[in-house]
Amino acid sequence: MNFEKMAKLIQEYSEKYRAKFIDVRIEEVDFVSINIENGKVEELEANQDFGIGVRVLINGWGFSSTTSVENFEKTLKIATKMAKISKSETSVYVGDPISDRVEIEMRNHLRDVDLEDKLQFFLRVNKMLETRKIKTRKTFYHDSIVKKTYLNSEGSFVEMVTPRIMIGISVVARANELMQNYWKYFGGTQGWELAEKIDFQYWSRVVVRKVTELLEAKSPPSGKLPVIMDPELTGVFIHEALGHAAEADSVRSGESILTGMIGKKIGVEELTVVDDPTLPGKFGSYIYDDEGVRGKKVEIIKNGVLVNYLTDRETSAVLGLEPNGHGRAQNSSYVPLVRMSNTYVAPSDWEFDEMLEEIKFGVYMIGDKGGQVDITNGSFMFGAKEGYIIRNGEIKEMIRDVALSGDILQILKSIRAIGNDLKIEFPGFCGKGQWVPVDDGGPHVLTEAIVGGLG
Repeated sequence: MNFEKMAKLIQEYSEKYRAKFIDVRIEEVDFVSINIENGKVEELEANQDFGIGVRVLINGWGFSSTTSVENFEKTLKIATKMAKISKSETSVYVGDPISDRVEIEMRNHLRDVDLEDKLQFFLRVNKMLETRKIKTRKTFYHDSIVKKTYLNSEGSFVEMVTPRIMIGISVVARANELMQNYWKYFGGTQGWELAEKIDFQYWSRVVVRKVTELLEAKSPPSGKLPVIMDPELTGVFIHEALGHAAEADSVRSGESILTGMIGKKIGVEELTVVDDPTLPGKFGSYIYDDEGVRGKKVEIIKNGVLVNYLTDRETSAVLGLEPNGHGRAQNSSYVPLVRMSNTYVAPSDWEFDEMLEEIKFGVYMIGDKGGQVDITNGSFMFGAKEGYIIRNGEIKEMIRDVALSGDILQILKSIRAIGNDLKIEFPGFCGKGQWVPVDDGGPHVLTEAIVGGLG
């Protein structure tokens, strides 16, 4: 690709049509996908994708994309025409031009491991999940090496190479008309070394044991109770319930309960919430976002006070905030949106046993089983993969299909203890009209919420 020619065309169109801003994203993706179910290979793919996304701001935004280098100028023309006829007045952060090339290194390069070796590796992993009570056992693997080149009308030229790997094991068990499932995911911006360091024998035993125990578990209690969330549930709660509300596009539109709340105390003093794309090796990490802005660690809440939103180029300009590199797109066919990266509750000084001692009767909830949140009114509901009754400071019987619900701001003010055992190792894909890789976590957190059953 002739990047000099592309840069020249960008400047020509910027001057000719008096564009406020133009940027171009060129994306080359080399990926492998493997899916295995009950020892049968359901998917085996090694492929490449290519795309170019062009965005132009004149009277409003215009966007167009292509999968062909030869169509670049045509795509630029289409985006420019759309920007001319658009009536959505807005502004955008420009800043100084950046020239950089960055790469997240792999200790064991993903393409140095043969596809057949990867397939045989995960066939063996899938076999580890086989027991009499397991009806369905799945193993999936996906890796990618993404090269992104970013250019804009200010003269920026940034090249980025990011490896990313994700692995999952899951099982379904049935007994007496009851069905339960359990799973474990692993992921990061790393090479094959991530797969090599996972103890699949251990984790296979864990998921099989958990799903089997869930078949014998009791239904959960109901009512407002003390709840200890494990690091995984803490992470998904803070991501869904608070993180989306802190994305500045929702704030700008007035759809977020956090609109106009900067500087206000919205949680207990012990609470600090962070989003940090710079964490080494995490699944949601990156060096530059999809707008050529370097990703920054952001404290969303500090000592209980809302101190920042997550921003992209547009929302930072409109809201008068510093851009912090959270403009992300699923791929070059999509426009960047404000998105989270690695979101977590910062640790405090409580031991887990100390939290248990605070509870006469309550619930310990482990893992994420999905849920829903309404950031306009602050209501939420999340399910856990498993739960346990706490009686007089001791973990007792297992419960299944347990959920917690309540009001976001109320639960942040009801936190009684934050643990010292921070974990950020719960990778996934966050949906917001488009999917991007994220990670989240935290320590154990003791709060109070409404507990009930799923379904």
